Parts: sequence; C-alpha cells; structure tokens
Amino acid sequence: MKRAALWPEEHLPPHRLPPPWPGRPVRLDGTVTYVRDTPATGPDAEPALYVHGLGGSSQNWTDLAGLLADRLDGQAIDLPGFGRSEPGLRYTIPSFADRVVRWIEHSGRGPVHLFGNSLGGAVAVHVAGRRPDLVRTLTLISPALPFLNFGRSLQGRMLPLLAIPRGERLAAWRLAQLAPEVMARQAMEACVADLSRISEQRRQEALEEIRVRYEATHYAAAYVRTFRGLVASFLRSYLPGPGSLWRIAAAIEAPTLVVGGMKDRLVDVRVAPQTARIIPDSRLMMLAGVGHVAQLEVPRTVARAVLHLLAEAAETPPPAPPAAGVDGPPTTGVDGPPTAGSVALRGDGGDAPECGGDAAWRPGVAS
Repeated sequence: MKRAALWPEEHLPPHRLPPPWPGRPVRLDGTVTYVRDTPATGPDAEPALYVHGLGGSSQNWTDLAGLLADRLDGQAIDLPGFGRSEPGLRYTIPSFADRVVRWIEHSGRGPVHLFGNSLGGAVAVHVAGRRPDLVRTLTLISPALPFLNFGRSLQGRMLPLLAIPRGERLAAWRLAQLAPEVMARQAMEACVADLSRISEQRRQEALEEIRVRYEATHYAAAYVRTFRGLVASFLRSYLPGPGSLWRIAAAIEAPTLVVGGMKDRLVDVRVAPQTARIIPDSRLMMLAGVGHVAQLEVPRTVARAVLHLLAEAAETPPPAPPAAGVDGPPTTGVDGPPTAGSVALRGDGGDAPECGGDAAWRPGVAS
C-alpha cells in the first residue's frame, strides 16, 4: 500500500453540473439492466464501468464520469432491483458480480476500468479478484468490505429487521410512511458529511430518483434482501473457505485506488485502510471531512486521484506544473485542491476493523 497522489487540478475540465447522463434499458439474460452512457470526449478514451451502492443507482456517478470523460468512455449500470433495472432472482455479492461480469462480456468492452462505491465496491472486488482478465484498474470508494462492529454504522439499526420473517413487508410499510422529500433528506444526511457541497440541482435529481423507488413495488424487498446478502458475506469472510471477500481482495492483480471518507457513517472508516493493506498494488486516499459518497461530495478530488492511477497504470509521467509567473486554468468547482479548512488528504487510516459489535432502518440509504 502507498499513499495516493493527485493529478494536477488544471488538467481537469472546468466545473459544470451536467444533467444525469442518458440511459437505456438493455435486455440481458431475460431481464432488463438499465445503463447510462457518459460519452468520451477524448480520442483515446478507454472503457470504464461504474457500480453503485445499496439504495443507489447509476445516477450516483454523474459528476465523476463527466470529469473523467477525456480519459474514460464510461458506462454506469443499475444493479438488479435498483434504479431502473428489473428485479433479480438473488441479491448476494456473487450474484451481483455475475451480473457485472455478464454486462462486461455482453458489451464487448473488457477489460474495463472498474469503479465501485460501497456495496458496488464489494461487487467490484469480487469481479476483480475472480476475473482479472476483465479489469484494467480498480477504484473503490468507501467499499463495503467486511466489518462486524455494526455500532460503527447507521445500518446497524437495520439488523433486527433481518431476523423478522418476511421483513421486506415491514420495510415496504415503513417506506410508505415516509414522504419522498423526507427519505431524500435522510439519505443525504447519512451519506454526505457536508451538505453545502451538494448543489440544489443534485438534490432535486436525488428526489426524483427517490420517487422512482416509490413506483417500484420490488424496491423494499430488493433492499432488505441485498442487505441480508451483504451481512452474510461479512460473516462468511471471517470463516475458513474460498468465499471470503478478504481472500478475494488479496488475489486482485489490477492497480487499485481506495478512497475513504473520515466522516463515513455507513461503513466503518477503518475498512478502506484495511482494504488497501490487503490488495497488493494499492493506493490509499483518506479524505477528512468527507462522508460515504466521495464521488458525489468531492468529485474533483476523486477524479484527480483516478487520473494519477491511470497514469501510473500506463506508466505516464505527470505533466509539468505551469512555468513560474504563468497562471493555469481556473480551478473553480465543487472541490478544488485541498486547502486549510477544506478537504485534507491522508495516506493512513487507523486500525483494521475488529470483530464483534451490536445491532431503525433508514430506507433508501446507500451503502
């Protein structure tokens, strides 16, 4: 593991707020997978695939995919049961990973630069560890890899629901009690450390996405069953056998960037450093004052770290800084270079996750 480095800010495109990238339904293996395409703006762009977290959607990658479009020809998929994709038969990490693998094979774009946030990070680890031929580089943002102290996560309050037979019915009832505006606010508060970084446009888009969930009768069941599958994968990872996510992570060959937010309220903040320690060719960036979805909260900082990863993977030296007395392009944006009182970068991250832990559901919270 080494400390992540940042590509120069002046090589990012100017700040703007694009609308969600255009999407389309694709029938794959008998069910519909919804995919959003971020058209490449550079002639030599390479394929990338973005995978969202629990309760999220392909829309979570709008800003980051746009910032990287000069280098990456991006696609973001809605996992089965989420966003605008049809429900799946199973909601486990291996089943989601199989869907990602099938998508890469179906699209004919592999190997890809693979991105995963939270649940999507666990899925991406499974893909990269099991199918190294499909992954060029790997970027994990607050990956939901195993930890057993659920007192370190807001999602710990949901654990009792897993013990209730047909708990998804209770979840659906609870969902119906909340106005979409309330759910959108709760999700933002859980995922984002500094809400002032989220524009009004992005808040309204999140609200519209919540309304899509209300129209999907399968959503509550997909959420609960996925959370159950995620917890099961955590427990399995501390037992002997090949299904451990930690063992799979140790087998990853792709150059990897791991990003963690020091104010993450959904995944134990010690998971990102532990992930970087276990993946052989890894770089770690811990962001002070940032929550669970760094690609939404500080997309420019994440983009700079990704660009440096891509350059390392291609063995391209970083560009020289502007000559003395010559100003570079403006660096206005949601997040610029770290300054006093703003985002701070750390290359370490405390101790590894520990075993043990304890157990009100916050529906729609991405993890």
